[in-house]
Parts: sequence; C-alpha cells; structure tokens
Amino acid sequence: MTTVTDPAAIKGVGFRSERGPVLAALMLAVGLVALDSTIIATAVPSVVSDLGGFSQFPWLFSIYLLTQAVTVPLYGRFADLFGRRPVMFFGIGAFVLGSVLCGIAWSMPALIAFRAVQGIGAGAVQPIAMTMVGDMYTVEERARVQGYIASVWGIASVIGPTLGGVFSQYLSWRWIFFVNIPLGALAAWMLARHFREQITKRSHSIDYTGVALLTVGCSLVIFGLLEGGVSWGWWSTPSLIVFAVGLVSLIAFVFVERRAAEPILPLWVFGRRVLVGGNLTALAVGALLIGLSSYVPTYVQGVLGTGAVVAGFALAALTMGWPLAATFAGRLYMRIGFRDTAVIGSVVIVVGVALCVLLTGRSTVWEVAGACFVVGVGLGLVASPTLVAVQSVVGWDRRGVVTGSNMFFRSLGSAVGVAVLGAIANATLSDRFTHPPAALAGQLPRNVDATNLVLGGHSHDGSAVATYVRSALFDATHHVFVALVLVAVLMVAAVLLMPRRTEQLRFD
Repeated sequence: MTTVTDPAAIKGVGFRSERGPVLAALMLAVGLVALDSTIIATAVPSVVSDLGGFSQFPWLFSIYLLTQAVTVPLYGRFADLFGRRPVMFFGIGAFVLGSVLCGIAWSMPALIAFRAVQGIGAGAVQPIAMTMVGDMYTVEERARVQGYIASVWGIASVIGPTLGGVFSQYLSWRWIFFVNIPLGALAAWMLARHFREQITKRSHSIDYTGVALLTVGCSLVIFGLLEGGVSWGWWSTPSLIVFAVGLVSLIAFVFVERRAAEPILPLWVFGRRVLVGGNLTALAVGALLIGLSSYVPTYVQGVLGTGAVVAGFALAALTMGWPLAATFAGRLYMRIGFRDTAVIGSVVIVVGVALCVLLTGRSTVWEVAGACFVVGVGLGLVASPTLVAVQSVVGWDRRGVVTGSNMFFRSLGSAVGVAVLGAIANATLSDRFTHPPAALAGQLPRNVDATNLVLGGHSHDGSAVATYVRSALFDATHHVFVALVLVAVLMVAAVLLMPRRTEQLRFD
C-alpha cells in the first residue's frame, strides 16, 4: 500500500515497488475522461436521431468543457487542503454518476445537463492524477510516468471512435456512458486498496466567496467565448452583458483573494516567472489540441474523402508521438534543463503545424499523420517539462494549486480555441457559400450546414456542388492551420518567459 506524507517519502525503502498499482489506477481514472472525450463524437448522429435537438447537440461538448475548466483550480486547492485521496474519489464518483444519468437521459436538454455533471467530475480526475504523480515520483521520473498517462489518450483516440460506432450501430448509444461504470468502480477500488496519505488535520477557512466569484466569472467568460458569433453576435447586447458580468466577477475575485485567509487560487501563482510561463504554455497547448482534434478529422474526411476510422488514425498519430517524446524528455531536461527542453519542443511544434499548413486538397493521409506525429513529439517535449517545472518549485502543500492552475489554463486554451478557431472556420465557409460561382448559384445552402454534403458518408460525391463544398472546407481548415501556426509561435515566446534554471527558485 502506498502512503504519501511528503515528497521526501519517495526515498523510503520499499516505496518504489508499491507505486505500480497506484499508477495503474490513475491511468484507469484518466482513461475514463480520455475515452469519454473520444467515444461520444461518433455517437452524435444516433443521439440526435433518438432524442432530437440537432441544433442543441454542440452543447454536449461545450457544457462538458465549461464545467471541467471552471472546477479545475478549485480541486487543486482542495487537494492541498484536504489531501488528494478525497478529491480524486469525489471526481471519479461525480463522473460515474454523470455517466449513469447520461445513459438514462430522456431528452437532449436532460443529456446536456447530465454532461455538466460529468464535466464536474472530469475537472478533478486529470489534475489530481498529475498532482499524485508529482507526489510519488522524483523529478527524473515524472516525464516518463506522465508519458504513460499521456499514452492513455493515444489508446483512447484509437479505440474510442470504434467503440462509439459499435455501440451506436449494434447496441445503443447509451452504452457509451454505461461503460464508464465498471471502469470507474475498478479505478476507485484500486486507489482505495493501494493509496493512503497522512494529512495533518487542522481547521480550514474555506474561501466560499472566492469560489463563487471564480466559478461565475470563468463560466461567463468561457460561455461568452463559446457562444459568441454562434448564438449571438460578438458585439450584440447579450454578448456584452455576459462578458461584462464575467469580467466584473473576476476583478472582484482578485480583491477577495488578496484578503482571504486561505485563498482558493492564491495570487502568487501569477507572480512567478516559472508559473506564468508554464501556464501560458499550457494555454497554447490547449488551443493546439482542440484545434487539431477538431479540424484534422474534418479535413481528412471532408477534403480527402476518407471514412471516420481513417481520420481517427491520422489524429492518433499525434497522441502516439506525445508519450514517446515525453518519455525521452525526462532524460533530456535533466541534462539541459526544463526550459531548453521545452524550447526544442515548441520549435518542433511550429514545424509540425507548418506541415499542416502545407497540406493540399490532394495530400495523402500518411502526410497528415506525419504532420500530426511531429506536433505530438513537440507536445511531449513541451507539456511534460513545463508541468514538472511548475511542480518542482513548490512543496507538497502547494503542488495541487500549481498543477490545478496549469490544467485550468490548458482547459481555458481549449475553450478559447473552440471559439476563435470555430469563428475562423465558420467565417470562411459562410463567405464561400454566400458567394459561389455563377454556375452553382442557388444550388448551395446559404450556411455552413452545406458541409454535410461531404461529411457523414457523402465524402465520395463527385458532383460539382460537392466538389465546391470540399474546396470551401479545405479553405476553412487551411485558415485554421494558419492560425495554429501563430499559436505555436506564441508558445515559443511563453516558454522563453520561463527562467532557464529552476533549481534555485523553490519557494514553500
């Protein structure tokens, strides 16, 4: 049984041999979130066919992303106050409860609400898993172990879409949620059996006002980013009200945190170069991940005319390159430092995304997979060293906060990425569909739903209309890839903001 009291415990005799079952449980818990993120996409047509609400189905993803993002920093702080164990159990429990409710959902609004419950659980699982890795493993070992956890996403990206298709076609889409029940129960049982921690009990002053203001502020800002340009115009009255109330809440949160006895998100997180640089890097990582995950499959299916399985293979190359590079990163950053390793990785990402920009309408799937693999290698050399760097400059009682803030910025990057990249793609498609060639005038729907002509089993249609739609979709994804090059360049700047050496920067 693994017992954690302090990072120094990892030097104890016999401790190493007991970490395997805990790591396996953490990988299984993260697998819940990873599988859920990849399995639902292929089931959306079946869900809409059963429950209706086609116009509402994007909220199945948006609400999950929203609740996950806003709860991450809260769990990080709670993990430092009450220990990792209760927070992880709560996360797994909430995720499984949300899965059960999603499986019995009777309408699209109900399913959306229950996805929010899932997101609340998911907000705890990955950051606390990474925090526990930081507790149990030395600096030299963490990148390798984080590579193992990252590999869970690679496996999920391969089997998730396949399982989603099988369940939807041969059983029921509801099984994509019910499958989480035994997996979650097994992960919780393994943690209960093998992981213990000794927390010094003392009274705590919970920063309820800070929790409320942070949740409301982040929720409204992310909500505005997700729905701006979709449900309402960016400069419309609803958009301005949402952003204004969100920003006022966040400003009030800053003032509350300056006076709180035990702030939920201490302001010193934003006052250290290593933490600021690491969090800004995580912001870029989130945007890159959501951009490639959303638009590489669209490009492969809609432009190149392949099926969903082949598109999944192209994207899986990214999540395969990540753990391979993360394993190597552990040896590299011990020799040249965290920042220099991340600099190399960020440059590799720039190269990989540039390769995506060079893709044409006649590129092969292997070329797409190769570009994604290069980006994955870069992410492995960036994400692991920067996370280990921010963990290495704090003690046990602050590690949950810095890990949670890092994961929060990654989720925030994904939320902002969804909004900005979606706006770029939709603006391009809208322009192409409202100004078609004279020969096609009147034959195209005057909105982005025309992309259905080359998606969902219609990718081999050789008509003039489908050919034009395919060309428009290529322009849209190309513009998204160009935007991701800018994100990758900004990532280089964020990494350079970190100090070259962190060994002398530890603060407790």
